[in-house]
Amino acid sequence: MKLENPFPGMNPWLELSWETVHVKLIGYIADAIDEFLPPDLRVRAEEGVNIGADDLHENSRRKPDVAITEPWKQGLAPGWTPAADSEHGGALLASPKLVLEDEIMPRWLEICTSSGELVTVIEVLSPSNKSTDRDDYLDRQHNYLQAGVNLVEIDLLLSGRHTIAVRRSSLDIPDSRACYLACVVRDTRPRMREVYETPLRERLKPIAIPLRPTDKDVILDLQPLIDRCYKTGRYWQTNYRLELPKPLHAEDAAWATALLQDAGHLESAR
Repeated sequence: MKLENPFPGMNPWLELSWETVHVKLIGYIADAIDEFLPPDLRVRAEEGVNIGADDLHENSRRKPDVAITEPWKQGLAPGWTPAADSEHGGALLASPKLVLEDEIMPRWLEICTSSGELVTVIEVLSPSNKSTDRDDYLDRQHNYLQAGVNLVEIDLLLSGRHTIAVRRSSLDIPDSRACYLACVVRDTRPRMREVYETPLRERLKPIAIPLRPTDKDVILDLQPLIDRCYKTGRYWQTNYRLELPKPLHAEDAAWATALLQDAGHLESAR
């Protein structure tokens, strides 16, 4: 079995573990960009949380400095057994299946000046951005565009609704074609969209990350970062028989099966 990413570009099965891949990829992108930033700029990862509030707007989103949690919430809740003289005669409850659902935190990257002025935002879309939390994401997207900052959106997910800041009808991508997208909006040309389309069978395209008008773009090469995620996450252990959130078109599925067989992840048909 080969330990390298068996796909020339994005590996669609990484979508099954996207929460972990997402965290790794954001860190790798930050490291890749930081090396080429001007001395007075910095890149940092940001994370939003939802909080209830009396004096704040309901469901305001803020970034935490310190989080205090109850220890058992990181594991299993304390057990409970009814008293012998309960109305149910001391009968024990059926053993439930315990499932721990982690809250999905929105994460993104910001490039700022040393004084804290926001220059560029980089969003790597997650499944929730394209489904359950899509409205929240679109609000954030709108605020970025109205604030006059550069916005870079990277969509490496085949599932979910079209979400990046360019109309699907403006793209020449048939619904049957598996394609990954990135969209760049510069503050100097807010109505222009720079769109990078990468079909499933191709290497991910490098993306230009805009900074200030007087700065050169930073070129972000996504492919080695995805390959690094695959290797450090040991995703060669992936069960490639699992169904994808959005199944591939028949021709792409046959192509992917042949690749996985050549890499030793699936048995060849006899």
